Amino acid sequence: MKFDDLDVKMRVYETSQDRCVLPEMYIVARIDGRGFTRLTKEVHQFEAPFDEKFRDLMVETVKHLMNCGFNVIYGYTESDEISLLFHPEENLFGRKTRKYISILAGEASAKFSSLLGSVGAFDCRISELPNKRLVEDYFRWRNEDAHRNALNAHCYWRLRQDNYTVNEATSRIEGMSIAAKNELLFQYGVNFNNTPAWQKRGIGIYWKDVKKEGFNPKTNEHVLVDKRVLHVDLELPMREEYNKFIYDLLGRYEAPVG
Repeated sequence: MKFDDLDVKMRVYETSQDRCVLPEMYIVARIDGRGFTRLTKEVHQFEAPFDEKFRDLMVETVKHLMNCGFNVIYGYTESDEISLLFHPEENLFGRKTRKYISILAGEASAKFSSLLGSVGAFDCRISELPNKRLVEDYFRWRNEDAHRNALNAHCYWRLRQDNYTVNEATSRIEGMSIAAKNELLFQYGVNFNNTPAWQKRGIGIYWKDVKKEGFNPKTNEHVLVDKRVLHVDLELPMREEYNKFIYDLLGRYEAPVG
């Protein structure tokens, strides 16, 4: 059999399960760390419950993903996960989901590992959202998950520092109300409301146009030029304000109606 004939024959099996995100559907990717509890608590022993060095590794990984060829308009990270919102008209690879999943997981794993100096692997999944409201709800979901996880983490590690075992600390906070968890932290002199916003709400990364000083060789003058840069937001809003934040962000990239 000639190679060209063999190539056509075998590619059918490789591409038979290909599917594409339909036009006018919003694409959101969630990239999640694999085995990061062991990686961050045993192998590298980052500070618990939150470590600024680990935070910065995740932020730099998000920036890389927003610059690796896809048209990503918003990146969000909390804990060991990343969410990416693509431009409404994103059409790279014909919107084939296998391309997005494999490339984003690979790029995230490679970038994070190179920064850490050790292997850190990520998986990826795609959400296909039919309207703007669901995009808002998706990011509010992750924002509120960050808040829940942060409260639990602060409670758990305060108990661990107070010589509770893993099982004892876990059992102590299991089923506790939000008010009870806040009260537990008060007993240790911690006001959860005063903890850094990025711990409770996650971190947003988005494009901003800024003025930068440049040099015009033709006129031999210093001039101000527009430059598109990634802005890291450590003070994201919450609840309805966060919904509005996502709504307004999307509005910058959608074509006007009519």
